[in-house]
Amino acid sequence: MDQAVLFADRLGAELTPLTERTSIALLPVAGKPMIEHALESLAKAGIKRILVVVSPFADEIQRVIGDGTRWGLRLTYTLTRGEEDPTAVVDRLGTRMDGPIVALRGDLIHGFDVPGWISAAETTPGDSVWADADGVSAACGIHRAGAIDLTPLSWPPTDRAASPPQTAWIPVAAEQVRTVQSLAEYHRVNLDAVAKRLPGLILPGRQAALGLTLGRGSRVSPRSLKQGVCLVGARCRIAPDAELTGEVVISDDVIVDRRATINSSVILPHTYVGELVEITNAIVSANTMIRVDSGAVLQVTDACLLADLEQATLSGGIADPVHRLLGTLGLILSLPLWPIAALAALPNREQGWFDTITLRGNKRDLDAFGQVTRRDVRVREWRTRVPILRALPRLLAVASGDLRLVGVTPLSPEAADGLGDDWERIREEAPAGLVGPTQLDVPADAPFEEKLMSDVFYARQRRIGRDLVYLLRGLLAILRPASWLAPPRQPDLG
Repeated sequence: MDQAVLFADRLGAELTPLTERTSIALLPVAGKPMIEHALESLAKAGIKRILVVVSPFADEIQRVIGDGTRWGLRLTYTLTRGEEDPTAVVDRLGTRMDGPIVALRGDLIHGFDVPGWISAAETTPGDSVWADADGVSAACGIHRAGAIDLTPLSWPPTDRAASPPQTAWIPVAAEQVRTVQSLAEYHRVNLDAVAKRLPGLILPGRQAALGLTLGRGSRVSPRSLKQGVCLVGARCRIAPDAELTGEVVISDDVIVDRRATINSSVILPHTYVGELVEITNAIVSANTMIRVDSGAVLQVTDACLLADLEQATLSGGIADPVHRLLGTLGLILSLPLWPIAALAALPNREQGWFDTITLRGNKRDLDAFGQVTRRDVRVREWRTRVPILRALPRLLAVASGDLRLVGVTPLSPEAADGLGDDWERIREEAPAGLVGPTQLDVPADAPFEEKLMSDVFYARQRRIGRDLVYLLRGLLAILRPASWLAPPRQPDLG
């Protein structure tokens, strides 16, 4: 038997919001899309030709699995409206599916030995033979002769009593057939897979330490795994002081920042987990956190906590050494201006060379209630009214990571804590920086509300290309006369 039909046409409403941007068949289980687990099982059973039945996100499925060359398979595709009667779908294909066929669903998990089951089914008499998971079809079978009836392949799963009398059934362990009909079940199947409670699955990666499996190109310290088991996908970066406990599945292209804690959770691809963030019993996809115990879905707007790495840029809230390197470079290049700043501050030397102010920075900390908050930073400024010279010491805060070169206007802690409305807090989606549209385009004496609106607009519209433009404009501002002219003193109204 060398041909199969693989159904991957579930519409996926039961797994919203995970299926808003992808197909159920492409959701990863233990680091691989569900459909890849099915393809591996069929390839191991010696199947060569497979017709893949797809519906939502058909183009994406075809892009991910291609023509099957990776598994030594030859894949062809047919498109349906989704969750159609499998018998009617195959009837429409006519001679494309002549002869005996293996039938399987690729949008659920068969955790038993599928190749072994197919071998047993080939020696079992009957027009068709299907896998029985405690009285319910396991959506895995063989059709040999007679009128095609693929009712056991229908979605949702059917009771075995609905099948024709000439159908034979071979039992499989019901606990190893996962239909994944809820977010909680999707969470559980991932944890069971990494704990090897689904022996039919082939897990990716290499054993880096006891209980720790790593994908290609990933960097994880074995000390991060405090207890339990963890599977980390390809091209991941886990901070050495991050903590992984329980059963944890981290998919491809994930960054976990310093002192983050992940316990009994599933982290989906292209996700950034920020400093000090604690995730327990949850599914995290980009900036969406799903609490499995309550079913609550939380959209996190602060990119310093959770972020989508496919959309995040260098100007985002991700702790990236590049920012500090640029700050250090800017500090070095600004050194010729420091003697000039000292001369400008000379008339005020009796009061001290520097003013010290407190700003709300970008680093994260835990408050007394265990909430992640932005840390305050004390910043020095030359005691001069010349704007370009006064701000030079702020480059030290950029080099330390407390500020960024490009961002919203840094606020005092009192002003930051006074932002109560939701629209005002949108500015927190962007880092605090030295230059930006507000600092460059809004007059220094403009009302606070005008500056706030400018920051909010920037936070929602920022892109790496725009940040580079603001950075260039900030450098060119050194040449503007206004940057060297002290603003007029306000009249004393006292």
